[in-house]
Amino acid sequence: MDDKDTAGHGLAHDLPAFERLLGRRRALAWLASAGSMGALVACGDGGSGSGATSSSSSSSSSSSSSSSSSLSSSSSSSASSSSATTSCVADPTETNGPYPADGTNASSGATSNVLSVSGVVRSDIRSSFINSTTTASGVAVTLTLRLVDVSTGCLPIAGAAIYIWQCDAQGRYSLYSSGVTGESYLRGVQITDSNGEVTFTTIYPGCYSGRWPHIHFEVFRSGLGSSATGRTASLISQLAMPAANNVAVFNGDSRYSASIANYNAISIATDNVFKDNTSAQIAQMTPTLSGNITDGYTGSAVIGI
Repeated sequence: MDDKDTAGHGLAHDLPAFERLLGRRRALAWLASAGSMGALVACGDGGSGSGATSSSSSSSSSSSSSSSSSLSSSSSSSASSSSATTSCVADPTETNGPYPADGTNASSGATSNVLSVSGVVRSDIRSSFINSTTTASGVAVTLTLRLVDVSTGCLPIAGAAIYIWQCDAQGRYSLYSSGVTGESYLRGVQITDSNGEVTFTTIYPGCYSGRWPHIHFEVFRSGLGSSATGRTASLISQLAMPAANNVAVFNGDSRYSASIANYNAISIATDNVFKDNTSAQIAQMTPTLSGNITDGYTGSAVIGI
């Protein structure tokens, strides 16, 4: 056996011998009175890093200094964790669908790219902003999205543009669907802050035939440049609305009555977009919501790239 496997274990390694000589309770009492329990715990938590090199001959002043250092380290760690997500996975790339208005297809006979329209950068996306000011009707949702870098341990990504779009309560997409081709509601862009976050105020999306209720999004990691289109996006994907909230909204608000039959005929497992994703991906792609259909919902979701 290598020396590194037996040397430097300190009190954690010697504790069994103390226990045999003194009895476990007397041994632990002796250790506590010597002010060595902190070193013992540090040794027991892992075999690498500074914790494994603690000396059993540390004085009281050294122990006090170590405690201060530990508190400082803990404080620094807490501050760091406030700007980092504890766990994340990379969101899968999904289709932007037939209604993106991101310059990749045609709308009303012309190429449509709302990303080039100055009014698209907004937090409240419920009203149209191009040739109309009509507001989409539905259950209010305030949704915070947190963009993180999977390769750096889920640290936030600041300065990125996130474009979201969705259908209205009747399952229609502005600029495309019959009856709302002149509307541009439920589309908008926000730039992530230092925490990697953006917040949108929207409505709960309806459920149309063949699809699980969802919200589309595109991420432009370098921001929204003048040449931005869906073809230059860093990630194109979708959010899957939570099942419990789907049931509450569709059965509790008459504006969503057309969604009931469509929703009863679909599931995550049969949806042609979400069905091939892992359970971890689906969990991350599903926003966490709180609230009710009267007061609206507030929620959040993580986006990993």
